[in-house]
Order: sequence, then C-alpha cells, then structure tokens
Amino acid sequence: MSRTFGYTRSRMSASPGATGPPLTRTISLTQATAMVVGTVIGTSIFVQPSEITSAVPTVSGILLAWAAAGALTFVGALVCAELASAFPVTGGVYVFLREAFSTRLAFLWGWANVWSIHAGVIAAIALVGGRYVGFFVPLSPLGEQLAAIAIIAAITAVNYVGVRAGTTLQTAITGAKLAAITVLLLLGIGFAGEGRGDAFHLGLGELSAVPLDRLLTGVVAGLFAFGGWHIVTYTAGETTDPVRTVPRALMIGTAIITVCYVALNAVYLRVLPLDAVRQSPRIAADVAEALVGRGVAGLVSGLVVVSAVGALTSIMLAGPRMYLAMARDGVMLPWIDAVHPRFHTPHRAIVVLGVWASVLLLTGSYTTLFMRAIYTEWFFFALLAVGLFRLRGRASYRPPYRMWGYPVAPALFILVSAAIVANQFWVQPKEALIGAVIVAAGWPVALWITGPARRPHAR
Repeated sequence: MSRTFGYTRSRMSASPGATGPPLTRTISLTQATAMVVGTVIGTSIFVQPSEITSAVPTVSGILLAWAAAGALTFVGALVCAELASAFPVTGGVYVFLREAFSTRLAFLWGWANVWSIHAGVIAAIALVGGRYVGFFVPLSPLGEQLAAIAIIAAITAVNYVGVRAGTTLQTAITGAKLAAITVLLLLGIGFAGEGRGDAFHLGLGELSAVPLDRLLTGVVAGLFAFGGWHIVTYTAGETTDPVRTVPRALMIGTAIITVCYVALNAVYLRVLPLDAVRQSPRIAADVAEALVGRGVAGLVSGLVVVSAVGALTSIMLAGPRMYLAMARDGVMLPWIDAVHPRFHTPHRAIVVLGVWASVLLLTGSYTTLFMRAIYTEWFFFALLAVGLFRLRGRASYRPPYRMWGYPVAPALFILVSAAIVANQFWVQPKEALIGAVIVAAGWPVALWITGPARRPHAR
C-alpha cells in the first residue's frame, strides 16, 4: 500500500472505526482557494476598519499596518501549508497539534473551538448578517436574532446535504464578493477627490511620524480581519490531491486577501477624510454613497449579507471535520463519528455546531466569545509554529512541501503571536483571564479522556 509520509491512502480518506462511508474528495483548487478567501473576507473589512485608523495617525502608516498584517498571515499560511502537505487528512490544526505535540494538547484546541471559537464566530457573523437584513425589512433586536438564526439554519442545511453544495455556494459567493470589491476599487480609482476634507498623502515621511507601539497596535487590529485563513486545512480529507491543493490554496488565497485589503483601504482613505474613516461604523456603505449616491446603500447592505453567508459556509464546512477527527481519536463523543450514508458529510457534527451557535446567539454572549476567540486562536497558532520546529527535528518527517524562510519566518511568527496574546491580557485582562480559564478547564478533561485506562497510547 502506498504511503504519504506515514499516512496510508486509506487513512487519508477515513479512519478505522469510522461510522458510514468515507468522505468524498470533491474540493478542487478553485473551491479550496474560494474557501480561504470567502472565510477571511467576511464582514469586518466592509463594516469597521476603524481599529487601525484609530491606532495609526497617517495614511501611509495605515496601509503599512494592513500590509504587515497580510505578510504575517501569509507566514502563518506557509506554516500550515507545510503541515497540511505532511498530514493531508481531515482535521486541520487539530491533527497538526496532535502530530507535533500530543493528543491532549490537540484536544485543548478542539475544546476551545467547541466552546468558543467556531460557534462564537458563527454567532457573531450571523448577527451582522441579521442586522443588515434589517435594512430591507424593519426588524426589532429579537427579529435580527431570529434572522441570524435563520441564516445559520440555512447554512447548516446546505452543508448537511453535501460538501459539493457547500463549496459550490462558497465559490459563487466568493466570486460575487470579489466582483463587488473590483467595482468599488475601479470607482475609487476614478474618484476625482471632490468633497475630501484633507489630502491623500503617501510617503516615507509619514511613516516616520507613526510611533512603533501604535503601528504594532494597528497590525494586531489588522490581523483580526485576516482570521480564518487556516480553515481550508480542516477539509483535506475531502480535497482532491490535498498534498498539492491545500498549500496552493493557502498561499494563493492569502495573497488575494492581502491585495484586496490594502487596495480597499487605499480607496477608503482616498475617498473619505481620515477622521471620517476613523469614525465610520459602515465604511463600505459610506464610501459607496460618496462615489455613487445614497441609492447604492442597499447594494452594499446586500454585499455584507452575502459576505456573512460566505464566511459562515467556510466555518460550517471546516469545524465539523475537526470534530470528526477528534471523535475518531476517541476524544469526542463517539456519536459524532458518523458520515451520512447518502450525502457523505459529517452530518451530526454539522447539526451540533449549528445548534450550539444558535444557542450562543440567543444568550447574547456571542460578542464576548468572539473577542476571546481572537487571542485564543493566536495562542494555538504560536504553538503550530513551535510544533513545526519540533517536527523538523524528526528523521521521519519528510513533507513534500517545505515553507519558505525557515527558520526565521516561523520564529518571527511565534514572537508576533505571543505578542498578540500578551496584548490581550494588557488591554482586556478580565476577558482574557476568562478565556484562559475556559481553555485551562479542558486540561483535566483531556487527562481523563486520554488516561491509561481509556487511551493507553495517548500522550
């Protein structure tokens, strides 16, 4: 039987003891790239880029912060690309942490995602979509929540009936989103500058006026908008030729996102005065109104809803695949380890994620969970890069793809990721501590689940 760096062909498709037929490999390079782009370009770039403009006082500094955030995200994608080529199976970051460290540490990543990251982000994004639905149909706060739950239910249903349906929807939405961004960019390029209250300046002199601490704060804020770049690794078990496809999708996707983000912010800053950009809660709508007129606000609102649906589709595709991998390792309820006999999807895991996200949305705790998700993710991202160093030291580790810039690039990524976590404790110590407690609470559970009596080979 042929092997792929310790992973047999059968293990790449399914694990022993899996319930139902194996997952079907139907995700192409185009669909995988769309998953990366569609997940990251969600609602934040269209709704609230004011975090960077509040921290960085000049146009050149703002664009540099966005570019630096994109560069750091690209390094993270390179780390994941190498790990994905070495372990091309369903589960993504969970599998990488398990292979580099232990089942227990990987379980903590899964624990954080179940209770906070995946469901919390889904709830937050869906609510943004629900609010913009209110632009077309007047809704009360409860009505917005119900609209958000309806969005979650629809995305859950699409992913339940097949990965092809989910990825096709994602590809179509991503295409529409990029087309809308292109139109906005072309309009911005043709903008003559009437109505601006200040000048649009670019130059090295402006950069020297930006304090380093404020520039770093802006970079951290930018990284929030790049969240979700690793999502495609979770579906490697359903990707055609994952050893080649996943790394390419990661690199192409993050490059497209970085160009879009820098270009869009250049348009924002060219069309509106810096103070207006800093204070705008709906920057894309304000820029569109300045470029075309108030009547286009409906189109922008529709774009935000479409963006929300695209991001939710990717998360709903990815999260359940990780739960499936955990169940097959014996660290998740065995009931989750099921593939639908007709649709060939992890249908139970999909339903569980959709229901829990809806519960979080109704409780009103989604905002807090979303904020915790950011720094919790970056803690584990730092561990991913540390794990890469560990794996490189093993004679048996021979991935077909090796990341560029090793060892400097992953070392820098570790330092930046650690700084993000430390910054969260400095800025929001109470919420950061609560998030840390949630993660730490999973450790005794991990010890129990992977104990000698239950999992004799777990580390």
